[in-house]
Amino acid sequence: MLFKTNYRIALVLLLAAIIAACSTSPTGRRQLLMHSPDELNQMGAQSFDEMKQQQTISKDPAVNQFVQCVADAITINVDSSVHQGSWEVVVFDSEMVNAFALPGGKIGVYTGILEVTDNQGQLAAIIGHEVGHVIAQHSNERLSSDQISKIGLAVAGTTLALSDVDNKALIMAGMGIGVQYGVLMPYGRTHETEADIIGQDLMAKSGFDPKESVALWRNMAKAGGGEPPEWLSTHPSNQTRINNLSEHLAKSEPIYAAAGARPQCVKPNIPTPKKSK
Repeated sequence: MLFKTNYRIALVLLLAAIIAACSTSPTGRRQLLMHSPDELNQMGAQSFDEMKQQQTISKDPAVNQFVQCVADAITINVDSSVHQGSWEVVVFDSEMVNAFALPGGKIGVYTGILEVTDNQGQLAAIIGHEVGHVIAQHSNERLSSDQISKIGLAVAGTTLALSDVDNKALIMAGMGIGVQYGVLMPYGRTHETEADIIGQDLMAKSGFDPKESVALWRNMAKAGGGEPPEWLSTHPSNQTRINNLSEHLAKSEPIYAAAGARPQCVKPNIPTPKKSK
């Protein structure tokens, strides 16, 4: 009886926390955000400091100037409610085809991804996308989702342990797979699609041609080779992204036409990136 009472109390408290943490993303999607902005900013700053200590930072002046030029043009159009003050931008000398932005105004770009971009607009699409994750608080949402999933599995495991159901271990394993492929992976794809759209609007507002976001993903498709089935991936397929971004041009191109600025960030020759260890 005591277990059942505590179980009900735990469920009530969990539901109350979920309801209190509900919010809305920039695209109007309902979100679960259980962490404060200060928490996320601290996590972002700590992670960024660790990366700067562990990875090689590019010293190439032209490469750094190019990335900083594009990042400055993008971040000046990010609302101060997302981050106040300047953004710290670091170029990592690595063959990794990657970039990221973290809460607290941190941006990292790997030189490997610069080889996939043809011009400033395509780099703007990358940085706009990564900053879009920060604007939409995807880190907060993912952490919150993981917490709720773990709590749900723990409650289910306790309930099964006290029941007469056979094959308990098999059922729990199946539930774990269900959370991974039914919730967390689609959740990741939702975030990527949302960041694509937010990023395309942001690059357009910053004076970069939004059509370059479509060209970027065509380049990515050529460079990426084979892809896993979309339902087994945390990211949409390249073709899905191309289709979504092409469709959204009807909304982002008028934003671009109305933008006052037209950045002039010239892409330099990119030195051969260092191979990852």
